[in-house]
Amino acid sequence: MTKGSLLLVDDDRHLLASMGDWLRDQDYTVETAVNEREALKFLERKRFDLALIDVRLGDDDGFKLLAACRQAHPKLAVVLMSGYGNADMAVDAIRQGAFDFLTKPLIDDELEMSIERALGQRRVLEENQSLKSQLDLRFGLENVIGHDRRMLRIFDLIESVADTKTTILITGESGTGKSMIARAIHRRSSRRDQPFVEVACGALPETLLESELFGHVAGAFTGALGDRQGKFKQADSGTIFLDEISTASPGLQVKLLRVLQDFEFEQVGGTKTFRVDARVILATNDDLARLVAEGRFRQDLYYRVNVINIELPSLRDRISDIPLLAKHFLARVCEDSGKKVRGFSDEALRAMQAYRWPGNVRELQNVVERAVLLGKSDMVRVEDLPPAVLAASPMPIEPLGARTLKQALEAPERQIILEVLENHHWNRQLTAEQLGINRTTLYKKMKRLGLEDLPHAKAAAE
Repeated sequence: MTKGSLLLVDDDRHLLASMGDWLRDQDYTVETAVNEREALKFLERKRFDLALIDVRLGDDDGFKLLAACRQAHPKLAVVLMSGYGNADMAVDAIRQGAFDFLTKPLIDDELEMSIERALGQRRVLEENQSLKSQLDLRFGLENVIGHDRRMLRIFDLIESVADTKTTILITGESGTGKSMIARAIHRRSSRRDQPFVEVACGALPETLLESELFGHVAGAFTGALGDRQGKFKQADSGTIFLDEISTASPGLQVKLLRVLQDFEFEQVGGTKTFRVDARVILATNDDLARLVAEGRFRQDLYYRVNVINIELPSLRDRISDIPLLAKHFLARVCEDSGKKVRGFSDEALRAMQAYRWPGNVRELQNVVERAVLLGKSDMVRVEDLPPAVLAASPMPIEPLGARTLKQALEAPERQIILEVLENHHWNRQLTAEQLGINRTTLYKKMKRLGLEDLPHAKAAAE
């Protein structure tokens, strides 16, 4: 392994040979060229980390070669050298894209330091590009999986609005992937290299949320020992994602309305007005129109946030996407854990498609991760799935045999009761009302059919 690959270009053949030998002794791979034509031939057939180019190349011009390198090989670092250089020439070289400008005669330490700095910067740029590629894989639109027609329409909408500053409202049940969609929009916009700031509004009390969003000055409230920058300021030039926006208090709603209209705000306890350039994406699993009708959400704020609405379907409404999503999560878990699981059995996929997924995509991801980590074979089998998913698995109709009619009907009865319980989030009173039976009868049936032992039933009873 060498320190890097260098291209030396100088019309002084003696200097070219001696400098090339010295750099090879420093563990660099070196090719040499005496003019622009030779240099460009080398660049066409070989990858270099750095080019060291003399400004005077006989009939050629080092600045011209610099321009050719910048156009054809924009990632190549270039250092210009000259025995006739001055400050104006050095400034001009940097302005035209050179990494550094060195004057002859070259000092060994100065030359090596310049090369090391140039190669170090190149490594940082390559690492940043690698990180950006990983972010695209993890958070880009390519990571939002689905071929259901509703998801395809959402993909088209994201492509249309991603590179605008339009406020976007994402709605859908908990676990449908609202945060992932927000990140995908950000990464598809021209703001992708700027901050993406996420705020879970429902996780903070009103007093702290206002400070979290807008910041505060020292002494604004007990414990405010110094000035603090808020999330809107942190998101300047980037994107701010406000999740669970329906939980905002009436007072905070007024301030949010002003920010969305003018992008101006004051810190808590402060008088200085700040202005930001931030793209705002909001999300909620509530029906904001209903909250407006009930007087719990400002109508003018609703109209301001509901410019573009992306409504995410629940997973039970896009069951054709379940195998695709499951395989995607499987690949990710295997990559992270090092386990080798090649797929799902047909019975496991059928069981997952029969389940209602109250936790949506997030729950599916957790189920796949659990099955991979706890499974003992190279396939996810139906027995690797959690009890709640197994309980929803359709049971094949078997011959009556020696069973009574009552015994034969237990499986479909259990399936019906389980589905209604899940639809009502295991609320037994609502389940009994829909089934047209009283609660006592429901309790007896749940006990007889083994439903009271399921995790959801135990959690609802506590």
